[in-house]
Parts: sequence; structure tokens; C-alpha cells
Amino acid sequence: MKNLSIFLLILVSAKSFSQSQKEMYSIMEKTAQKLKEKSGAYSVSVGIVKDGKVYTKHFGEIDKGKGNKADNNTYFEIASVTKLFTGQLLAQAVLENKINLEDDIRKYLKGSYPNLEYNGTPIKIKDLISYRTALPRNLPDDTEIRKKMSDETPFQYNKLSENYTKDHFKQDLQKVKLDTIPGVKYSYSNLSLELTGLMLENIYGQSYETLLKENIFSKAGMDHTKLELGKNEVLANGYHSSGRLMPKSISHLWGSGGSKTKSTMGDMVKFLKYELDSKNSIVQESQRNISNSKGDWYGYFWDGYGLSEHGKMGYKHGGAFGDQVWFAIYPELNTGICVIVNVSGPDTFPALYNSVARLMNDLTTKPGKKETEGYYLKGDNVVFTYTHPKNLNSKLINSASVAGSFNDWKTDNKNFQLTKKEDNRFELEVPKSSFEKGKIYTFKLILNGEDWINASKNASNTDGTDDNNLTLKL
Repeated sequence: MKNLSIFLLILVSAKSFSQSQKEMYSIMEKTAQKLKEKSGAYSVSVGIVKDGKVYTKHFGEIDKGKGNKADNNTYFEIASVTKLFTGQLLAQAVLENKINLEDDIRKYLKGSYPNLEYNGTPIKIKDLISYRTALPRNLPDDTEIRKKMSDETPFQYNKLSENYTKDHFKQDLQKVKLDTIPGVKYSYSNLSLELTGLMLENIYGQSYETLLKENIFSKAGMDHTKLELGKNEVLANGYHSSGRLMPKSISHLWGSGGSKTKSTMGDMVKFLKYELDSKNSIVQESQRNISNSKGDWYGYFWDGYGLSEHGKMGYKHGGAFGDQVWFAIYPELNTGICVIVNVSGPDTFPALYNSVARLMNDLTTKPGKKETEGYYLKGDNVVFTYTHPKNLNSKLINSASVAGSFNDWKTDNKNFQLTKKEDNRFELEVPKSSFEKGKIYTFKLILNGEDWINASKNASNTDGTDDNNLTLKL
């Protein structure tokens, strides 16, 4: 039990660790170099906001062999990170009582759209913000393009969009068919976001671009975030993972889904600070658990908002033709991270996800003696254990479980649910006889059925893979 006490002490005190500026930049460089290697990006930009302090660093070069390193004013396409702007505008409209989450979206559309319902059930605002509209993924229809994705796909998308106008969108919107009852099934839809841009213009009587400038960019001090660049402003080159130079996105729609937005790391860290403002009622509404979900939620157009070993966490991924962005906040630790790479391909998302997970662990865990993590032995039992740091809100934990190679990685297996022992400690005893002696099992702990806990850098029992699983061997 002595080893258990040491392990719990390490977990409970981990979150109080802070770094000097030199240590911060060293951590950022280590993350960037590994991400550069895993993603194949030429350029990696890292931005961190921690306790109000801002750190940015840029690595590599935008174009191979040219030595043109990015800086805080380099423009990149931020793609779906734009959806968070759109979400805040919609949250503002809710707080101003201009709309209600229970409203039929057609209340804010001009014209007749009898097709925007399924068996009498209309799409509501709350369905819109949680990706449950039952609408198709895109307009114009990209079904054929999505059947075979390659480094030619971005060029095909631009061909599809080059003459597609807002009028075409409205006409096609009258023809789309819902495939199920709205509010039931999650289905990511960029169409829904462009539809939201149209609705916002009808609600406020201003252009989507003006709404962004007046309600978000000016307040956050983001003077380098734009739908269209000026004459002397240049967008950084981006590449497919094959090495092919990618085109810039073409769109004549509102841009509320992310097809037009350009920004800089300098502005992205400003937006991190903006999203971390606990006193900003619009920001807080845009992050709220609207459906009172026991698992993750979406707030207003987040990719995911839920729980981690670092407390509450919200994240948004932006995938453009030639670059990708990871934007994440950890409100309980007053920390935010943004990473931009100028490469886009099928392996870029997992590379970003894993890199940011490790970066956050480096920011919150003081280097120490390697210890077995996630379980200990007691008599004839293996005791799986998780302790949530005491400075974080453990009341957000509705369930804790363990999944691994011993139960086919099933998070909902009733035999592998941990029981609360204290406010922040959960455990499960499993007979040693359930495990084959000498065999290596891999596993992870899970909170609320969806949030996979990452092994800390002080764990001695990890499998060394990108997934950073814990291991168990008797």
C-alpha cells in the first residue's frame, strides 16, 4: 500500500507544477519536433496560454528548402475553427432573446422550406449546434468526391465550388431531404453551418463578416483574422501529406463553416484567452452542456467538450486543404493550446491529437520517479485505480471504467466499471486469475464512458505506441 500512497500523491499534486519560460519553450520544441516527424509537416507552430501568459514558437519552414519560417503574423487557413466563431454569434443571439434553442430553424429563414422536417419533426436550434440536424454533409453535393479521397480531392472541391453562389445554396436547400428525425443522430454537417450563417444575417440584418468583426474580433483584439485577405497579405503555402502543393479554398458562401477564414497564431492565442474568460457570458453559453449529457457534449459547434485528466476540456479541429489546426482549452487549469501544421492528410488528425495530449501532460506533470500507473496489486486481486486531481471538479465524473485488450476495449462492459471510493478516487478489484500470467495486456481508464485518460510521462508501464496505452503484466 506504500507504493499506492506515493502514486496517489503524485497524481493529486501534479496539477500545481509550473514551468519557467525556458522550460516552456523546451517542452514546445520537443512537441513540435515529434509532431513534425509524425505528420510530415514542413512548418509547425505552437501557441500556449497558461495562467494568462502567452507563449508562441514556430519550427521548420513553410516551403521545404526555402528557410521561410512562420511567425505570429503568418496567415493560415483555420477551416472549422471558424465554427466556434459562429457558435458564439448564435450564443449571443440566445442570450439577447433574439432566438430560442427550441425554435424551428425555419423561423429565421426567408422563403418556404417544408422539406426541413422529418415526419412532422422540424430541425430546432439545439439540433443545429450539436450536429443533429439530419441534413447532408455539404452543399454543393460532394457525395461522389468523397468516395475516393486523394491529393486531387481539393482541386475537385474547388471546381465544384467555383461558380456556386448563395442563391444556388438556397435553391438546393429547398430540395435536400432529412434522413432521420432531427435531434437524434450525430452527423457532422458543414451545410448546417452555412445555414447558420444565413440565419444570423436574417436575425441581425448584418453580414456574417460584419457580425464577426463587431462582436468577436474587435473585442478579442483579433485584427489578423479575416474572410478575405488584403492586397499585400499572403497566405502561407500548405501541402498534402504526399508532398503536393495544395490550392487555396474557393467559396462564395457565407464562410460560417470555415471555408474562407484566414488567421495567424498571434490571433489564435488571443482567441484562446477569449475562450478561457470565465466572466464572458457569451463564451460560457457557447461551451454549455445544453443537453445535460452524462458524457461529452458539443456546446455550440465544438467537436467535443467533456472531461479529461486535466478537468474540463473543449477542442476543435480545423482541416483545410493544406494545413490543419488543433484548438483546445482546459478551463479548470486556465490553459489553452493551439497547434498549426502546414500539411493535411489522413494521418494528420491523430498526429495532432496525440501531440497535444502529450504536450498537456508535459505542462502539468513534474518529472519524477517512474511508477506503475493505473493499477496496483492487493492479495489475489488486480486493483484498477483512478484518482482525479483534488484541484479539479470531481463532481463532473459520472462514471469511471477500464477498457483494454482483456475486454475487447469495451467501455460499457459492466464487469469493468470502477466504484467511487472517495470524492476523487475510483477503483475496481479484479481477480488475478482473470489474467494470464506473463502476458502483457494494454489498457486505458475512461471517464464518463467517452473520455480516455492518457498515461502520464512518469508512468513506467506504457506500451510505447502513439496511443500511449498503459500495460499490465502479472
